[in-house]
Amino acid sequence: QVQLVESGGGLVQPGGSLTLSCTASRSIFTVFYGNWYRQAPGQERELVATITDRGTTTYADSVKGRFTISKNDAKNMVFLQINALQPEDTAVYYCNTKINGNQYWGQGTQVTVSA
Repeated sequence: QVQLVESGGGLVQPGGSLTLSCTASRSIFTVFYGNWYRQAPGQERELVATITDRGTTTYADSVKGRFTISKNDAKNMVFLQINALQPEDTAVYYCNTKINGNQYWGQGTQVTVSA
């Protein structure tokens, strides 16, 4: 069992930046992958970034070049830096991991991009 808590969302103007944080209740990211998903209103939840236990990163095509996922294993944290925010980035962003076939989700953090 693990709890994930996201923070760092908010209201940002187009072109701005945010860094989202995800804190796990125990040390997991040295063994398991950390993922960031997002879900816009009326849309399905989509995977936007993954970081492996070894630190390898992958991104959805729609966010490549603007999103950066990273982690701090000592603090049990995964981060998502978002640059050049666009209105279509407006969504609830969720931290996720999969442990032994079980999915774990945080409560989500709202990111709203608006002038």
